Amino acid sequence: MVQLRLPQKSRVKPGKTVNVAQGAKTARTLKVYRYDPDKDENPRTDEYTIDLSKCGPMVLDALIHIKNDIDPGLTFRRSCREGICGSCSMNIDGKNTLACTKAIDDVKGDIHISPLPHMPVLKDLVPDLTHVYAQYASIEPWMKTDSPAPSRERLQSANDAELMNGHDGHGAAACILCFSCSTACPSYWWNGDKFLGPAILLQAYRWLIDSRDEAKGERLDQLEDPFKLYRCHTIMNCTNTCPKGLNPAQAIGEIKKMMVERG
Repeated sequence: MVQLRLPQKSRVKPGKTVNVAQGAKTARTLKVYRYDPDKDENPRTDEYTIDLSKCGPMVLDALIHIKNDIDPGLTFRRSCREGICGSCSMNIDGKNTLACTKAIDDVKGDIHISPLPHMPVLKDLVPDLTHVYAQYASIEPWMKTDSPAPSRERLQSANDAELMNGHDGHGAAACILCFSCSTACPSYWWNGDKFLGPAILLQAYRWLIDSRDEAKGERLDQLEDPFKLYRCHTIMNCTNTCPKGLNPAQAIGEIKKMMVERG
């Protein structure tokens, strides 16, 4: 029988246990992935039992409370706290989401927190986004035009704007590049070096349907590749996990239709 084992230094081991909620009526335990590249040690899971009356209602509030009052070495990204910037994306209770919009009460039992899966980890809950940002740059995410620039801004109709924004605000332009979708996609896990993944393809679709952009053919040419686009197998993890309620899988399907329609 074949036996597969993780490399020795990648196995997650039990870490420290901290309880600062003695006597609290609203105590919860967070089990947080910890990794320090400056130490020659395995990653570990630290457990923090906290008093929820001392923090806000979201998982990010609990992490900030831990960092500020219990363990200042805990490292994670965060910025807007409003589900707009995408900085605090991480895996919570087994699903990629935003810590700032994930309510503590939505998680039953202990709260398991780890970085976005299948990405190099810089420290603790901070993934290395260098590769995905390079992929984002590769689609040239800016308006490309050949016609003379107007004296004012380039206008578009309300209907054209709705194509990007969606009638309910859940269109491609609402993507915040948190990469929850790409890191939930098995095809991206397997072929992330060549497959652009749902987040980047959703962004590519946003520019393909922008009526003000004049480089649709050029953009489709860039995506005409066995791996960049066609490694999507409609697994739908991307749509299921998107914390903004977007549908990257549908956008990828629309790009494939554009490829067929242009011959």
